[in-house]
Amino acid sequence: MWESICLTLVATAGNNIGKVLQKKGTVILPPLSFKLKVIRTYAVNKFWVIGFLMDISGALLMLRALSLAPVSVIQPVSGCGLAILSIFSHFYLQEVMNIVDWMGITLAGIGTIGVGAGGEEQESSAVSILQLPWLAFVVVIVFVLLNGWRRIYKRQRKEQELIEYEVVEEIIYGLESGILFGMASVISKMGFVFVEQGFSRMLIPLCISISICCSGTGFYYQTHGLKHGRAIVISTCAAVASIVTGVLAGMLALGEQLPSAPVARLSLLLGWLFIMMGVILLVSSTRLMRHIPWPLRNLIPSGVDRNFNLRRSGSLRVKDPSPSAVIPAATLHHLISTPAKEKA
Repeated sequence: MWESICLTLVATAGNNIGKVLQKKGTVILPPLSFKLKVIRTYAVNKFWVIGFLMDISGALLMLRALSLAPVSVIQPVSGCGLAILSIFSHFYLQEVMNIVDWMGITLAGIGTIGVGAGGEEQESSAVSILQLPWLAFVVVIVFVLLNGWRRIYKRQRKEQELIEYEVVEEIIYGLESGILFGMASVISKMGFVFVEQGFSRMLIPLCISISICCSGTGFYYQTHGLKHGRAIVISTCAAVASIVTGVLAGMLALGEQLPSAPVARLSLLLGWLFIMMGVILLVSSTRLMRHIPWPLRNLIPSGVDRNFNLRRSGSLRVKDPSPSAVIPAATLHHLISTPAKEKA
């Protein structure tokens, strides 16, 4: 179990840090296209190449982790990617972190230890191949309901001639992208489970292909919501929805179960809770710092600008994260860099 968790941490670190390096490299690069001259320009850029290789390596390691452990363990642990990225940004990009950031990192670390201590190896459950279309059907129904709800608010907003999204619209965009990110991990895990039950090995690339489609669609919804919505709302909803979806779908569709021992069960549940709390704190640390009383705020470092140090080069918000990652970490939302904020 600990081997799988370590693989997941390394994988999500590779995904997240790799994308940061890719973004840093693209600051001086032209828009990516299939022109030979443009491709050669990307290929000789050190930051972009290293970031791309780290991103791909992270995706492969995530697949390996999914083949060894339940997705209800892997998906929550992958949410620690934002904590790893924050530490990387602090020491490598020399970004100042506030006390809320450190609290989020601490909770995510404690949660990871809890998941590792409470998780246990499970026997392969009998999973019918017919569950894949049923799972897709349930997701479609959920999306139909969410989109219908969002269209109602969109119509009301147009009637009132409002430009900014309603809070409900932001929440729905975050839920939709998070559900798809979580389903990507579950579907990839299904391929390995089917092979263990004696099905054709061709199901692994098939499930991974479906997972890539889920990831790409999730990025679309996330980017579309971030175009006019608030990143803090959409990112938080996406992170929590991804973890919850991975856990519930893993248990319902893949037959994963909670540990039988009471202490292990409690450790696993608390681990999930701490990881989600840590992710929420890391995403919302800037806003939380603004609500801290002035006397206390003056005593706390308030390095709230966590846009990967790209503000110095005048870069814009990221709208198209690299599609190379097969299994997105729950915290890929942090790739959408927010505009520079005022220091508290």
